[in-house]
Amino acid sequence: MKFFIGEGKLQELKAKAAANKANLIIFDHELSPSQVRNLEAELNAKVVDRTSLILDIFAQHAHSKEGKLQVELAQTNYTLTHLVGTGVLMSRLGGGIGTRGPGETKLEMDRRRIRERISLLKNELESVRNNRSIRRKARKEALLPVAAVVGYTNSGKSTLLNALTGAEVLVQDKLFATLDPTVRRVKLPNEREILLTDTVGFVHKLPHNLVEAFHATLEEVTEADILLHVVDISHPYFEDQIGAVYRVLEELNAITKPIITVFNKIDKIKDKFPKKFEKKFKPAVLISAANKENLQALLNLVQKELEKHMKVLKFEIPIDQMNMVHLLHEKAEVKSEEYKEDRVVIKAKVDEITKNRFEKYLQLRN
Repeated sequence: MKFFIGEGKLQELKAKAAANKANLIIFDHELSPSQVRNLEAELNAKVVDRTSLILDIFAQHAHSKEGKLQVELAQTNYTLTHLVGTGVLMSRLGGGIGTRGPGETKLEMDRRRIRERISLLKNELESVRNNRSIRRKARKEALLPVAAVVGYTNSGKSTLLNALTGAEVLVQDKLFATLDPTVRRVKLPNEREILLTDTVGFVHKLPHNLVEAFHATLEEVTEADILLHVVDISHPYFEDQIGAVYRVLEELNAITKPIITVFNKIDKIKDKFPKKFEKKFKPAVLISAANKENLQALLNLVQKELEKHMKVLKFEIPIDQMNMVHLLHEKAEVKSEEYKEDRVVIKAKVDEITKNRFEKYLQLRN
């Protein structure tokens, strides 16, 4: 469609824009370059589509090198798909070595430069991803389960992270206020520690190129052992937001991970929350991160869900490797311990991370 909307709706929008003296009009949809040009000419105002707006908000909130790289990659990819040119056939003059045909058009030169920039950004982000992988490997060697906090933007994820860990993550009543993941330790009721990581907020119709650009950050979700899905239950469309988050998790192939639904902001609804949602999204818990209400119940639930995937196994550790014996005591729930002449036989309840770390000590025979 020339204007994306019909002629009648266009005239209605034109009248409303004139009445309000609007100089900026935002469409909740992705527009083609020609549609933007046509709309701007007809409406006499700047036109911004959904993806462009999200990218602009992301750019304002990117502070770390990684965040800035990811935003620039998304912006550059978006620019590449929205490049347009006029009179290109007339500009094929002055060819030279390395040019295509008799010469490059201005449009072709722009595309080539943008592709070169995209390639450079991807290489830099790959380096960032490798560094993140090294840090993640170090965390795994610490034998600590990882819980990733996910949710719709502005649902209270950073507030929850701060409430549980005392971290000082930026908290603002804004969309995408946090782009850079933060990792902190949290102690569960059984005294075991887990790592809690914050992630970028999700949104309806999150453009695919944004998911791709933020892949290095979103790997925190795919690598986590459990997800805490924070939901703002005071929002009138929180069910739609839940659906939007699930769609992104499906795109990340993380929907099959254990998920605890954390219904946040109960202080804003005055006990009017329908109980059916707790049953529908089990396991679930109602909290107020801002008031630090019911956080102990959340930690109890996290512990319970992690223990579901634990097994009681028997390990044989050589007597000269007492450091591993001490580590197993620290990271597992020891049920029994027997010292023999050359080894220590330990029966312990372990999670998958600890099991993998001690796999060579597993007693395979009866």
